[in-house]
Formats: sequence, C-alpha cells, structure tokens
Amino acid sequence: MSTSAITAAAVQCDPQVGLENKDKNLERTLELVTEAADQGANLIVLPELVNTGYSFATREEAYAHAEELTGPTVQAWTELARSRGIHLVGGITELDGVRLFDTAVLIGPDGLIGHYRKTHLWHREKLVFTPGDLGFPVFETRIGRIGLLICWDIWFPEVARLLAVQGADVICSVNNWVWTPPPLFDDAGRCMAAYLTMTASHVNGVPIVAANRVGEERGAKFLGCSLITGTNGWPASEVAAPEGDTIVYSGLDLMATRSAAIWNELNDLPRDRRTDLYDPLLGYRGGQAYPR
Repeated sequence: MSTSAITAAAVQCDPQVGLENKDKNLERTLELVTEAADQGANLIVLPELVNTGYSFATREEAYAHAEELTGPTVQAWTELARSRGIHLVGGITELDGVRLFDTAVLIGPDGLIGHYRKTHLWHREKLVFTPGDLGFPVFETRIGRIGLLICWDIWFPEVARLLAVQGADVICSVNNWVWTPPPLFDDAGRCMAAYLTMTASHVNGVPIVAANRVGEERGAKFLGCSLITGTNGWPASEVAAPEGDTIVYSGLDLMATRSAAIWNELNDLPRDRRTDLYDPLLGYRGGQAYPR
C-alpha cells in the first residue's frame, strides 16, 4: 500500500513580460492551479518566472517586476494552497534588498515552506540576476522531501545528484527552456531538456516534475515539452507538446523513491559512488545526507 500517494501536475503556460501583463500572469497561474487541483492534483509545479515573464530588457525593468517573498504573488499562491490543501511550486523574480534572484518557491497548506535561488544562470540572466546563494536545499513536507531546481540547472548533473543524496523523494523543476541550435526535437517530438530530465531522474532514482513555458516573448521562443518522470526515469505520462497551455498529470508514490535505489544484488547507484575519489573535487557536505 502506498504511504505517500500523490497526483503531480506540471503546468505549461505562456506568461509575458511587461508590467501591463503582471496581474494577468498571476491570475492565469491561479486559474491553472485551480484547474489542476480540481483534477485531484496535490503537488502542482509552475514554470520559471511565471509571475513576470522572462525577457527583461534591462535591470531596471526587472526591478520593476520583482517582489519580495512576502509579495502579492506568494501571498496569492499561499492562500490558494491553503484553501485547496495542496503543495505548489512556482518561479518568481525575487527582490532581496538590492539583489535580484531567479527563485522557485515551495508552498504548502500551512504557508511558505522554503525557496531555492537559481544557481546556474543562462545567457542574459547573468546581466540581471545574482547567482543563487542557498546551495541545494531539500525541504521536509507532509508528502515527503522535496528538492527544487531551475531550468539550466538540469544541464549540470551535480544538481540532481546533490538533491538525491540529501534524500529528496521528488524534484520539482521550474523552467523556461528556450530554443537552442537545431535540431530542436527528435522524431518522437522530444527536446534535449526532456531527455536530460529523464536522465537525471533515471541515474538518481527520483521522480522529477518538470514544468516549462511555451510561446514567444521579445524574440525568444520556448520549447514546452513539460513532463513528469517516474523513479525509473521514463515519462510517467505523456510529454506535453511544444506549443499550447496544458497540464500534464501523473500519480506518484513519493515514498517509492526510498526503495528505488537497489538495481540488483550487486549494484546500488548511491552505494557504488566512489566518493573516496570524487570528494576532493566534487564533495558536498552542506546538508544532511539521509540514507535511502
């Protein structure tokens, strides 16, 4: 019998930059989260920077869009999470003093649980945001341990691994995957970011709920392809199309992650890691390493 059965939802939508769009962006997230909750989802993931859009022309414009963690976006999401009894992850433009961060927040029925600041900044993000300074936290929740990552982070295998070795039962991935040099999609219609998500899930034995945006914004195009993987790395349901607002759903047993590590009688990925060799260069001792 499952001990932490949930229905996860990866929400794919098209937020737009511009102060004239900010309230509409937030309202759209509330509509889509409500739709997902109506379908039984209780872990719902929104894209990166979903309350502001992505393509800031200047730092000044980013400041005008940014909010503190106590701002109206987190407040509105918190009220909805409380009223529906859900866990919600979404990306915001965070203001902390004079610093701007590309941030993912995790909210539960009792309010804000924690936040993660994007570590690996992509392209012009480096001209706007401060690189994340919180490491790779894993948060204890009612439904299990939740880790967060943002977009370009998935290209760095260390991120998912560090979340996994800290005992993450699920990783929530908020994204603005952009068009990259072709080919953008393979014959199955999947983009490279989807395969990187599947790979990170597979090699760490942890499901990933990856929500990406769609549409165009100031010359940037976005890939869609939101997906949810199981502990084996394969999509647990359909992979979203490259275009159009949609919600991908899948049932997950988060506690299954804790029994997914053993591959056979001789191989266990976490145990087989040669940390005696890795640690001088890649070791991580900043968090509690839970056994699985």
